[in-house]
Amino acid sequence: MEQVKTDQRFKEITADDKPTVAVFKTTWCKDCHFIDPFMPEVEAAYDDRLRFIHVDRDDLPDLCSELNILGIPSFIVFRNGQEVVRFVSKLRKTRDEIEQFLDRAVEVSRAVNS
Repeated sequence: MEQVKTDQRFKEITADDKPTVAVFKTTWCKDCHFIDPFMPEVEAAYDDRLRFIHVDRDDLPDLCSELNILGIPSFIVFRNGQEVVRFVSKLRKTRDEIEQFLDRAVEVSRAVNS
């Protein structure tokens, strides 16, 4: 998962036609570290349908403010520069919940393309 460090790079990647999952985290967030062990497997399972990027909320505070990122980790799917769907909650996210969200993201992205 590419770690995005600039607003410009974020805009370049999310402008692509392939749906991009932006995972917003921080280094000090315990719930963010909870998902670290299983996220590489999740990414690999969706690699043919989704691109994944990581954004540290503390590195890009203006972008996160613009996108209204309050709780972390947050997952937002972008396609062609537009937000498609997001998964944000104050609760710890399980692998199953993340995979359900990603399945929905794939479906919504396909529907938006039609």
